Amino acid sequence: MSGDTCLTTALCPAAGPKPKPCSFKGGSLGNKYVRLNVGGSLYYTTVQVLTRHDTMLKAMFSGRMEVLTDKEGWILIDRCGKHFGTILNYLREDTITLPKHRQEIKELMAEAKYYLIQGLVDMCQAALQDKKDLYEPVCSIPIITSPKEEERLIESSMKPVVKLLYNRSNNKYSYTSNSDDNLLKNIELFDKLSLRFNGRVLFIKDVIGDEICCWSFYGQGRKLAEVCCTSIVYATEKKQTKV
Repeated sequence: MSGDTCLTTALCPAAGPKPKPCSFKGGSLGNKYVRLNVGGSLYYTTVQVLTRHDTMLKAMFSGRMEVLTDKEGWILIDRCGKHFGTILNYLREDTITLPKHRQEIKELMAEAKYYLIQGLVDMCQAALQDKKDLYEPVCSIPIITSPKEEERLIESSMKPVVKLLYNRSNNKYSYTSNSDDNLLKNIELFDKLSLRFNGRVLFIKDVIGDEICCWSFYGQGRKLAEVCCTSIVYATEKKQTKV
């Protein structure tokens, strides 16, 4: 078997006699492998790795604490084994590449606190602070790029859907002096509603439709109502569009 660690995952520890405590004489094993069962995940590593830093693991494997073993000799640690491989890598290298997501960093930090690995706790705290300082959008508004995409979004949504179609590039009509202002008012209203109700309603924007400004409302995958804010007023030899 190559490498310092080998991981297999079990749904639960094997049934059998109750674990028995024993006094682990880690110093006598040196660099020999030990077998760890961490919450059902199985690891091989050496006593040297486990005792490099002044942590709970060093106390366990230097003989200062009793450890539990099963009938097959696996040393039992009653913690989730998801991040234990990362813990071992930190003990070897004094540094690691942290997970990308905040939740996983928080989980890793909780394990580092349990094993009293202060250096890893500090790394996690610094990373969480950096991610906190980054901009995190309050809500995300899809912009329709094709009719098929619109159909897919509406049919797959479990929420009611509000769609605002605005197409200022539609130049088939001329515009009144107030048209741009009125169009912006509709867009501003849409933005305010999407920020306030994005948890309950799916808001989408459409910039490719034929109308200049139109609201559509959907429920259970079908259109329930539509409000077109574009009206055409004919003047002498001139078409004007009011929004």
